[in-house]
Amino acid sequence: MPSDKHRDTAAAILPLVGGPDNVTSIAHCMTRLRIGLRDRSLVDDAALRALPGVLGVVEDDTYQIVLGPGAVARVTPAFEALVAAARPDSPASATATATVTADDLAARGAALRADRKARNATPVKLALRRVANIFVPLIPALIGCGIIAGLNGLLANAGLLPTVVPALAAIASGFMSLIAVFVGHNTAKEFGGTPVLGGAVAAIIVFPGVAKIDAFGQHLTPGQGGVLGALAAALLAVCVEKWCRTWVPGALDNLVTPTVTVLTAGLATLFGLMFLAGEIAAAIGAFAGWLLHTGGAFAGLVLGGLFLPLVMLGLHQALIPIHTTLIEQSGYTVLLPILAMAGAGQVGAALAVYCRLPRNRSLRTVIKSALPAGFLGVGEPLIYGVSLPLGRPFVTACAGGAAGGAFVGLFNQLGSVFGSTAIGPSGWALFPLLDGRSGMGTTAAIYAGGLAVGYLVGFAATWFFGFTDRMLADLNTDGGKDPATAPPANAPAMA
Repeated sequence: MPSDKHRDTAAAILPLVGGPDNVTSIAHCMTRLRIGLRDRSLVDDAALRALPGVLGVVEDDTYQIVLGPGAVARVTPAFEALVAAARPDSPASATATATVTADDLAARGAALRADRKARNATPVKLALRRVANIFVPLIPALIGCGIIAGLNGLLANAGLLPTVVPALAAIASGFMSLIAVFVGHNTAKEFGGTPVLGGAVAAIIVFPGVAKIDAFGQHLTPGQGGVLGALAAALLAVCVEKWCRTWVPGALDNLVTPTVTVLTAGLATLFGLMFLAGEIAAAIGAFAGWLLHTGGAFAGLVLGGLFLPLVMLGLHQALIPIHTTLIEQSGYTVLLPILAMAGAGQVGAALAVYCRLPRNRSLRTVIKSALPAGFLGVGEPLIYGVSLPLGRPFVTACAGGAAGGAFVGLFNQLGSVFGSTAIGPSGWALFPLLDGRSGMGTTAAIYAGGLAVGYLVGFAATWFFGFTDRMLADLNTDGGKDPATAPPANAPAMA
């Protein structure tokens, strides 16, 4: 049950997004409440940003209110309950009269929705968002199992609690051993198929009996192809299922369609997709290792420097299949600690903005409220509330991320290879998930050093290059412009 604080936050948000009749859908990810709207013009952005529990707002396919980890999972059910209670057909609102009809709202918002969709619904972005929709629901389990795996490793290395270690290993590994099934289920659901059929076809990949099957002149290996194979198998199952629906008589649909779907997609998975996906997964792992072994600091600089723009565009979730593939292969993803340096650059930039604008109380309040989440790797509040609206500090934050990434990449090239056993957290929250070849102490020290470099370079770059004289004159006053509402000064050009 949500606490009074979270119910109050939900109750404060609802009228500011146009009321319950303006809400068409409700969902949440790790940090954001995602709301579908009928009429975007009814939303009061400035008032939403001013709410104590709101860290920022983002407009994408849905209207996204950044509440932070933990809080969003408690505010969302309270918000859903308020919207449900206010519906005209709800018992709680049977006597209420809606002031604005759904048809009125739809007519007013049609032009806005059409224009925004035309700008954002590119094939690449839509495909990446669909991939994200498949994997994002799996992140909580990945985090929990990853932390347990790290704890189990510490106990095993220290020789402590030998009777508990096997139990922790089973708990940590159970989900990862069956992750292909969950990916198949979510893929079929996302693409309009029957979820359980997608899971059934993907389950073939992890079935131990596939070791008895020859494909392309070699025995298959249970788990071969991993999440990539599961994704492809479930997609094929959706295509077969939809094809069956076009010709199978309704009376036979329950018997014929599932059978043909599982049989056809299953055979294709065993005698094609598992092998091909396995080769692709092996290539991804080999390329990641080669990139850091040969590119080192330069590779880290590029990865760390470009990650904030990906987060800004919401495209960073598309990297989840790559991270998951690396975790399946080696037990950790070497890319995540480098990409996490982008958050360090963002924190350093925000601290410099705080120090450079001592008279801007509004902006300093935003930074103080968003910094704790920033240190824990949740960068959206600082991105959308501080650096991106200001423009230049966003670029200098990227410079900090590039420097931190170069630091971590250099040590990877020197042989101190390490990564994260799960995806989701970054910043300080990533420490419990670190694992590598050089031991926990060395690994943690390198990662901490990367964070420190990111903080320092992000701070210094923003201090010296983050403001023009005009920006300082406009912003460093008690009446300074709120970056959440003011247009950016000298903002970088972005697609």
